[in-house]
Amino acid sequence: MAQFLGLAILSAFITGILLVPFIDFLYRIKLQRKDQETRDPFNKRTPIFDKFNAWKVGTPVGGGLLIILIVSVLTLWSYGLLNVAINSWTITVILITFIGFGALGLYDDLKKLTNIPSSFFGLRLRHKLVIQCIIALVIAFIIFMKLGYTFIFIRGIGLASLGFLYIPFAAFVIVAFTNAANIADGLDGLASGLFLICLGAFLAITSAQIDPSLGIFISILIGAVGAFLYFNIYKARIWLGDVGSLALGAVLAVVGLLTGKILALVVIGGVFVLEIGSSLLQMLWKKFFKRKLLPASPLHLYLQYRGWDEPKIVMRAWLVGFFFAILGLYLAFIR
Repeated sequence: MAQFLGLAILSAFITGILLVPFIDFLYRIKLQRKDQETRDPFNKRTPIFDKFNAWKVGTPVGGGLLIILIVSVLTLWSYGLLNVAINSWTITVILITFIGFGALGLYDDLKKLTNIPSSFFGLRLRHKLVIQCIIALVIAFIIFMKLGYTFIFIRGIGLASLGFLYIPFAAFVIVAFTNAANIADGLDGLASGLFLICLGAFLAITSAQIDPSLGIFISILIGAVGAFLYFNIYKARIWLGDVGSLALGAVLAVVGLLTGKILALVVIGGVFVLEIGSSLLQMLWKKFFKRKLLPASPLHLYLQYRGWDEPKIVMRAWLVGFFFAILGLYLAFIR
């Protein structure tokens, strides 16, 4: 545990030092939101979102890129320095997840922040979803074939063998959490604060399982996200961007899969589940009933619509996330 804490401190220190010049760099290359009119994944106007977020135009995005770079380098360095007995495929899975989904998110950020027509980039929502599924299936295949994961633990039943079906199941979990995190990254500090809570819970789980390979990565990621959160709270100086939210959402799902605590993952990430659930329910309601169920979605935008201030929503979401984490830990440790 002392090693984990030391790595978290080192990661936070390095990230904190580099973030200020990195923010200046993003300003120089103009990696910022360019206008006050946004569109949803279906290319439709989002006037309610614009109403509450127009003042954020000009804030740099892409903070997740620095997190990915620092965490990846420190992770590889730490595994060699500490000479931890690990399965190299564990590192492979984590880095493929982190970098793969981060690269897709960076594409999304660049697409949104330029005036180049969408047809130039050639990818639409369904194409990006297909790419997410392909990356997730590759990750799930490695977990299945190289790490030997075929079971899920169901409370009250025990271990349930899925066999080859573990691959599509794991891929679904990864894609679901990837998009849930992306949807939740709509308010200053919301997603990054929730990630910090979830990662803290999984560090406790990996410490109890005596899994140094996962513990090292999680500790380094905690330090980097914690330092980032300092600059991301209201009013944010930098945002995660899709490069950060997609990478962190996917890696959180993979951590849950590698610990074997799927139910705990769903509960610990409960606020993310509520966010994507509210958006999915809104989409289905509009499709089948031709009208909105809620005036706005996801959940945090609905609360803004109801008159809640942004910091109030974020802090209460953190509090709810904290209690979800406690409940998830209870489910993970109960016999």
